[in-house]
Amino acid sequence: MPAIVIIGAQWGDEGKGKATDLLGSRIDYVVKFNGGNNAGHTVVIGSEKYALHLLPSGILTEGVTPIISNGVVVDVEVLFEELDALIARGVDVSKLLVSANAHVITNYHRTLDKVTERFLGKRQIGTTGRGIGPAYADKINRVGIRIQDIFDENILRQKVEGALDQKNHLLVKIYNRRAIEVDDIVAELLSYADRLRPMVADTGLLLNQALDKGDVVLFEGGQATMLDVDHGTYPFVTSSNSTSGGAATGSGVAPNRIERVIGIVKAYTTRVGAGPFPTELEDESGEFLRENGFEFGTTTGRPRRCGWYDAPIARYSARVNGVTDFVLTKLDVLTGLKTIPVCVAYDVDGTRHDEMPVSQSDFHHAVPIYEEFPGWEEDITGARNFDDLPKNAQDYVLAIEKMSGARMSAIGVGPGRDEIIVRHDLID
Repeated sequence: MPAIVIIGAQWGDEGKGKATDLLGSRIDYVVKFNGGNNAGHTVVIGSEKYALHLLPSGILTEGVTPIISNGVVVDVEVLFEELDALIARGVDVSKLLVSANAHVITNYHRTLDKVTERFLGKRQIGTTGRGIGPAYADKINRVGIRIQDIFDENILRQKVEGALDQKNHLLVKIYNRRAIEVDDIVAELLSYADRLRPMVADTGLLLNQALDKGDVVLFEGGQATMLDVDHGTYPFVTSSNSTSGGAATGSGVAPNRIERVIGIVKAYTTRVGAGPFPTELEDESGEFLRENGFEFGTTTGRPRRCGWYDAPIARYSARVNGVTDFVLTKLDVLTGLKTIPVCVAYDVDGTRHDEMPVSQSDFHHAVPIYEEFPGWEEDITGARNFDDLPKNAQDYVLAIEKMSGARMSAIGVGPGRDEIIVRHDLID
């Protein structure tokens, strides 16, 4: 059985957790391959609502082995907090595995993240301040600390000393902060060793062995395509590769084993943090989407910026990721609108762009060109077949499917795990 990748096809918060949950009992492994606890998945099971940040959403599905692979940066304190919260609610978390090669977020990463962002002033990126960017920077600069280092005190101390040698100069001389003590960092990380040790594995080897014997492996991306450090709206992006290619580098599974890529798109568009957003609405329509879609960050609680569906962005995501199937979420949020605009192209200084402009400056100045579709008043949360939807809702889905570069294989019509229409099977 080939590997399957789920990625966000906009700026994040599209409902990837629900898409993972939809596959549920049919998958054997769910792998988080990028990011850290700066992302959030919300999964609703019956009357229970679970907000996950660092953990793969597959941890909520019985029989699935959840894996945090090498492409992730791990705040171990947050990891244990999330696990303890799930244990308190009766969730079995005993199958979780963490890559020995995953990098660790430390207290100095969090400190640097916050002071650097404040130092930028008006040029702030919109980071969550959780240390993700500085941890990835250390990884690339080859002064990072990996999970496996926590089990060797000598190596751990050497690496912490090497990392802090430069960082303390920055903190003290540039940011007017106190130096961070090596002993404090080492002691904190060593305190995690006993509980962490049983979870740590060679996850790359394990996943390849699982695919060899026919198990179904699902790779679950954090953030989304437009936040990818290479392919997103740089510099207003995350610090990792959140596109489908990141599943290979972030896990140790070769790209030729990936045969299905599922892109998640909302029936409208949102983003959190700074950066260009052509269809952003700063009027009552934006407030309608925010309130009806409960558009507040799972991780940060920040209100999300809201706008209409952007077809050029969807086409770009389909191309960059090799999307085979889209899952359209939150169609129900549009219920009650008389007309629903869709961005079909951009106007940049009088020139029409049917695709996303390559120039950051052009994209920043892009004005959406809209096509409007009639809305519907009927409650669609009970729809389980495409024909159950009002005709205007069907027409809307078919229209954006034609514009987006891949088929709309599933449609979310409500927040519950069963409130979804499946048009095409996501595995077979």
